[in-house]
Amino acid sequence: MTLLKVTGLKKAYGAIKAVDGVSFEVMPGEIFGVIGPNGSGKTTMFNSVLGQIEPDEGKIELNDHDITGLSPQQLNQRGVGRTFQTLQVFGKMTVRDNLIVAAQEHVGSMWGRMFAPSDSGLGAKADALIDQFRIRHVADKKAGELSYGQQKLVDIAMAFMSEPDLVLLDEPCAGVNPSLVGGISSLLKELNKTQRPDGKRSSFVVIEHNMDFVMDLCHRILVMVEGKVMAIGTPAEIRANKQVLDAYLGN
Repeated sequence: MTLLKVTGLKKAYGAIKAVDGVSFEVMPGEIFGVIGPNGSGKTTMFNSVLGQIEPDEGKIELNDHDITGLSPQQLNQRGVGRTFQTLQVFGKMTVRDNLIVAAQEHVGSMWGRMFAPSDSGLGAKADALIDQFRIRHVADKKAGELSYGQQKLVDIAMAFMSEPDLVLLDEPCAGVNPSLVGGISSLLKELNKTQRPDGKRSSFVVIEHNMDFVMDLCHRILVMVEGKVMAIGTPAEIRANKQVLDAYLGN
């Protein structure tokens, strides 16, 4: 069964066709990369899937259910986690509390959870992710005091608090010290292999400019150019695709 299915997605801004008939599928447990030169429509497509933008045409399905036009909150409650190019951490809260608040969005009212007794299991879940992300040494620090790379790890961990079926990662390497990039890749591979309590594994869609990162991490890659799909294939297939090379080297 397909986890995510996008069919004929279109979004225009005046005469500019930002996304022009994009279709692709993501399988359960798959890490799916999306690459393309600047202005290729990656972010518009990504935001359409996330419910940030309403597409003009097309259909988005999750687990065979039509989710086109649902809000980010509704998508979160249906098992979609996400990170953004800009960090979403609460700087004045501890790392651990950031993770607990992230789970709130999934289960209901943020304020209701923040002031409820901490016996709901969210604390234990946060601690497990803190250990998996190797950030135990900063768990009780305010997130705003951490380095950018550490905040990025917290941001990614927050997306996994709801045990999502699908996580959309928008440029997880952007602004991160190059020495940390390999660590993020290893971590995402580990998370992808980790079975959840329901026996499933999370799938990821990753938009990223760092080509080496995408080639190393992803099972399959979609290449967008001028709002359209130029190619979909394995890293080896994409590397060998002359059209793709021309699109990149021609810019």
